[in-house]
Amino acid sequence: MKKTRGELILLLATMLWGTCFVFQKMCMDYIEPYTLGMLRFLLGGLALIPIIIFITKIEHKKQPETNEKDGGFLDKRLYIGGVSCGTALFAAASLQQIGLKYTTAGKAGFLTSLEIVLVAIIMIFLTRKVQINTLIGVFLAVLGMYLLCMVEGFYLEIGDAYELAGTVFWAMQILAIDKYSKEVDGIKLSFVQFITTGILSCIFMLLFENLQWSEIKSGAVPILYTAIIEVAVAYTLQIVGQKYTPPVIAAVILSLEAVFSVISGAVVLGEKLSVREVIGCLFMLAAVVIAQLPDPREESEKS
Repeated sequence: MKKTRGELILLLATMLWGTCFVFQKMCMDYIEPYTLGMLRFLLGGLALIPIIIFITKIEHKKQPETNEKDGGFLDKRLYIGGVSCGTALFAAASLQQIGLKYTTAGKAGFLTSLEIVLVAIIMIFLTRKVQINTLIGVFLAVLGMYLLCMVEGFYLEIGDAYELAGTVFWAMQILAIDKYSKEVDGIKLSFVQFITTGILSCIFMLLFENLQWSEIKSGAVPILYTAIIEVAVAYTLQIVGQKYTPPVIAAVILSLEAVFSVISGAVVLGEKLSVREVIGCLFMLAAVVIAQLPDPREESEKS
């Protein structure tokens, strides 16, 4: 039951990310990448403070004798995990954004989806317990992403190197969340992750960009939308959902972001889906279903 709940939470996070793609594009019309990263992650972190205070008060009323032992702000695991997740998130998002300057959005989306393969390979080496149906799901998801994103053929450019490097950090973020979401409170972990990413973005913004307050005011609506919906809500849901979901299955579900991006583009912007894109979406949906089926080897052993 908890596993199903975790998967549904991840699916909701993925839907929110997909629908935020339009607003991300709008933000880039006003401000530069590191400025956007600083604003949306710091604002996203601040948005969690009232929730953390509210939940802490409720928990204290239920169990007045509890202390900060289990994932509280005095737990060093919270900061180790939050900084690890936040650093990986900053590196992944930054490399992805830089790569987009030199490659197409479709190719960037496909190369980023290879995080599924990396997570699967790492888990095979670490646990040797990845189910065969999950690996089939990984293959179908990558195939679906290729059909969905690679409409202009496959050829490598300098931007692709940035995207591939970013893929490594996306995989690291998923695996870091898998580890620390089971050890500390998910919302507090999310808060530390956001503050870490926001501070790193601020440092790079001061080094490489010029902060223009007039531009920030002009893009206030999409900036706030991405800060609240994409960061505060969706990334927190990712941490909560991954607590109950194996990392490879989580990666497959999270890859559906591209599907929801295409659907939201069709609904909001009136973009038309080609037959190739529809087939790609179907492959990815099938991947999620197949990845969650019982392992036939385990079923035969039980019988």
